[in-house]
Amino acid sequence: MPHSPLRLVLEGEALVANWRWCDARSGDAACGAAVKADGYGLGAAEVVRRLRAAGCRDFFVATWAEAAALAREAEGASLCVLHGPAEQDMAEAVAAPARPVLNSAEQVRRWRQAAPERPCDVMIDTGIGRLGLSPEEARSGLLDGLPIDTLMSHLACADEDSPANPRQRDLFAELAAAIPARRRSLANSAGLCLGRRYAFDLTRPGLAVYGGVPRREAEGHVRQVARVEAQAVQVKEVPAGAGIGYNATWHAPERCRLAILNIGYADGYLRGFSSRGRARFEGAALPVVGRVSMDLTAIRCDAAPGLREGDWVEIDYALPEASAQSGLSQYELLTTLGGRHARSWR
Repeated sequence: MPHSPLRLVLEGEALVANWRWCDARSGDAACGAAVKADGYGLGAAEVVRRLRAAGCRDFFVATWAEAAALAREAEGASLCVLHGPAEQDMAEAVAAPARPVLNSAEQVRRWRQAAPERPCDVMIDTGIGRLGLSPEEARSGLLDGLPIDTLMSHLACADEDSPANPRQRDLFAELAAAIPARRRSLANSAGLCLGRRYAFDLTRPGLAVYGGVPRREAEGHVRQVARVEAQAVQVKEVPAGAGIGYNATWHAPERCRLAILNIGYADGYLRGFSSRGRARFEGAALPVVGRVSMDLTAIRCDAAPGLREGDWVEIDYALPEASAQSGLSQYELLTTLGGRHARSWR
């Protein structure tokens, strides 16, 4: 197999520990896991295998293609397709063991016509303005007689101390009291941090499972799962005043040593890290200099005299810190990791 100069070192114990923390925060509610976007970029199949072994029984994906890719790993567990069935999905949706989330009146009608006895989930928009039936549609009788497994909504501002949070929670509770369903679900990772009143019967954490810190309540409890490492393609000295990278946005203040790493924005290391990110080698912090390009990133490595061509360098990728460095959200940092990384679970 060809050698890859990029790798993700993935800590399975941290993944499981993070989910167990979310499970404990869920109280009496069941704790599921969002595994859409290929397990937030870490590999959904392996994530599902490890979380199932830890006790997770509810998984959430965005599309039917994602559900089909997890058919073996999720067999016997609950798998839910958040975007629901488009007209083109109906044959597969009716045949698949996964449940659709019905988000619109048209999806409700479509599902009722095709599979009236099959359980489904329903999303109500209580204030995020994205997918979901309006409260008026939910109260209209549209859902009468539908076998609803999970009635759900999604918080818009759970990562902030916003008055929108209790408003959404109270509206959801009011609607859930009037609409028969086996379970109710509102909280994502940030919602878990708001307290047990947001947990209802089922929680749907994503970011926190993968090492992101959605709110201050998770600090010190959530562990980094993904470490990003890249090989040095070249190590060289450049003279004082040398411009580095596209458009020469950084100039060497004196003669210095650079390592050119085999990673760039095509690999999910985006341009927000240009002259702001850091790497590490044998304990030394090495700043990114110049613009991140498609496949290459330059770091200044005077502080690591032992660094040589072909050595592996760890990119600073603890999600809260990397988010502050780059200006990118923790979600973007995870889900944009490219397909060229070799994944190594430990």
